[in-house]
Amino acid sequence: MNNFPLKSALIGLGLLMAAVAPQAQAQSTAKTITLVVPFAAGGGTDTVARLIGERMSRTLGQTIIIENVTGGGSTLANDRVARSTPDGSMVLINHVALLAAPSLFTNLRYDTTTAFEPVGLVNNAPMILVGRKSIPGEGPKDYVAWIKAQRDKANFAHGGIGTNSHLCAVMMGNVLGFKPTVVAYRGSAPAIADLLAGQIDLLWDQLTNALPQVQAGTLHGIAITSPQRLEQAKDVPTTAELGMPEVSYTMWHGLYVAKGTPKATIHALNAALRAALSEPELVEKLKQLGTLPFPNDELTPEAHARLFAADLPRVAKLIESSGIKASEAK
Repeated sequence: MNNFPLKSALIGLGLLMAAVAPQAQAQSTAKTITLVVPFAAGGGTDTVARLIGERMSRTLGQTIIIENVTGGGSTLANDRVARSTPDGSMVLINHVALLAAPSLFTNLRYDTTTAFEPVGLVNNAPMILVGRKSIPGEGPKDYVAWIKAQRDKANFAHGGIGTNSHLCAVMMGNVLGFKPTVVAYRGSAPAIADLLAGQIDLLWDQLTNALPQVQAGTLHGIAITSPQRLEQAKDVPTTAELGMPEVSYTMWHGLYVAKGTPKATIHALNAALRAALSEPELVEKLKQLGTLPFPNDELTPEAHARLFAADLPRVAKLIESSGIKASEAK
């Protein structure tokens, strides 16, 4: 892989951040910032939050603490931030679960489209399908054949209704012509624990969390939703290679604050995020986890808002096609 464009972008972004970091510190709030993670500690979203939180803290000159608020398909965490004081002291990190909530739940206490201000996009990555080691077969083609034969008898773990792991399982079932049996967990970390114990069959997960298990040989790496195989998981074929090109899914994280947060505070947080994502050490850590930051020109709050608006109808259509009916969040 030619890394010259990436290196050039990092150099340019590093120079930019050297200029904006003092401004970010000057415009930030005087309080400790709570970075709210809707999923369990140790999962992919939690890992990304801790990586960027540490570096944003240095730029802002403030303490950033991580708070894991699990449950309700991320709605508890979303609601906590939506109802927080709009001063930048509470920030949400979330992925597609935030966009999926309006289609999945009837009792939301916030309006997803108006309750938040986007701060900036963080990272994006394909999804990987992993399976327990006792699934019969000699390789990914055999494991997919087993899934096709089992149909709804095979169970898919997921990190909560409306999460990437849930919707990707739904998408695979739609493509293969069956409704998968899904089992909810409070994040991907406990789901992987049961997968390792052989108590659940399959999981579509963020590479951030599942890749180390595949590399260690403790779980089967079955398929990945990227256009090409990844350097970090060369033995895992793409869904297209396995005859499922329609199983195409990219997950992404973004940061959000409550509606009404001053623009200066949002830009200060965005500058701190961009500074974090410009650090070569962080980029390398993300790369090792199978994900990368968004390009520099897509790191603005405005670019985040555009992607959010574009993805809302896509997610709603996927949920509708699955036959899932909206219910009350618990």
